[in-house]
Amino acid sequence: MLTALMGSVATLCAPYAARADIPFEQWVAAFRSKATARGISDEIYARVMRGMQPDMTGLIAIQNQPEINQQLWQYLNRAASDWRIAAGKVRAKEYAALLSRIERDFGVEPSFMLGVWGIESAFGDPIVEKNHMRPVIPSLATLAWAEPRRRSYWESEFINALAIVQRGWSTPEEMVGSWAGAMGHTQWMPEVWLHLGVDYNGDGKISPYGPPDDALATTARYFVERGNYRRGERWGYEVHMRRPISGKASRSYAAWHALGVVRADGEPYPQPHATARAWVPVAGGPAFLLGPNFFAARSYNPALSYALGLVYLGDRCVGRPPFVQRFPDSEPPPTVAEIEEIQRRLTALGFDTGGADGRIGNATTVAVQNYQRKLGIEPADGYAGVKLLARLRQGS
Repeated sequence: MLTALMGSVATLCAPYAARADIPFEQWVAAFRSKATARGISDEIYARVMRGMQPDMTGLIAIQNQPEINQQLWQYLNRAASDWRIAAGKVRAKEYAALLSRIERDFGVEPSFMLGVWGIESAFGDPIVEKNHMRPVIPSLATLAWAEPRRRSYWESEFINALAIVQRGWSTPEEMVGSWAGAMGHTQWMPEVWLHLGVDYNGDGKISPYGPPDDALATTARYFVERGNYRRGERWGYEVHMRRPISGKASRSYAAWHALGVVRADGEPYPQPHATARAWVPVAGGPAFLLGPNFFAARSYNPALSYALGLVYLGDRCVGRPPFVQRFPDSEPPPTVAEIEEIQRRLTALGFDTGGADGRIGNATTVAVQNYQRKLGIEPADGYAGVKLLARLRQGS
């Protein structure tokens, strides 16, 4: 596959010719001075870049993002799937001592760390790495060369990746990740690795791979230093409201309680003087009070849906219950067995899901969307849920 891709570089580059100022080989030669000005030695640059070919995966992905717009309840069902919750509970027990140490040293509670670990890499699952990870230095070099909208960002991250190699923390061969350059258990960008990295297991190097100690400790440090995570505070609560209230106004939990905003589970607010803001993401659905730590989660990814998925998955991994209120027209999350059945049935119909493992990856989402389009199902949202399974069973 890689050989075929590299053999077709000239063809693949054609749509980007207007964006790339010069051919890739010339760009590599010209960029040397910028890299050395940032402290990269000639020897490292020459060794890493020798014979490098552009990896067009990122450019193609940017230009061809699938139009799959799932509703919030669908996103949460997938983010906090039965498989992820079960795997997270196993990791919570397996790494209880590490998570407790991180909470002691950084103040970030275990549920929070389990949430980001599960969302970002399915708890370091090797299948995710095998199916979705690729060498990041060629990816970043290619984006720096030919992606004009964020070229300065890609250039900076490419140089950061070279600096990691120069420090001896890793090798180009070891540095695999997403097409955008994110790596390891919690998907660090090179800048995070370089500037926030923590050698938490004391082995003399900092690594997002292998044992999760460095990855989780560094991510906790990120939440504290860049997300302003507050030790001892919850991210927020699902609540009942007499009338829908949303906005940026921040009040104490005691003040919210005086306005009739109470926890959906009926429990009292344990820190009545802590502050939060109200959020009703979908009219008629669950309402929330969001504390500062919710926005610490959002510092990792600006999407509100991502932050809610992170804290919700983390809560479920430590045994907290699902949300009390339902989203309008939502479905219960499918079980692992139901997802496996969806995958088997789609594959039998000619829509390849990449296997029946009870886990929803990109292949399953695309297979669902293609099936929906073929049958004229609207919207073709790619969501593998219980209604889709009922349709598949009916069709058989």
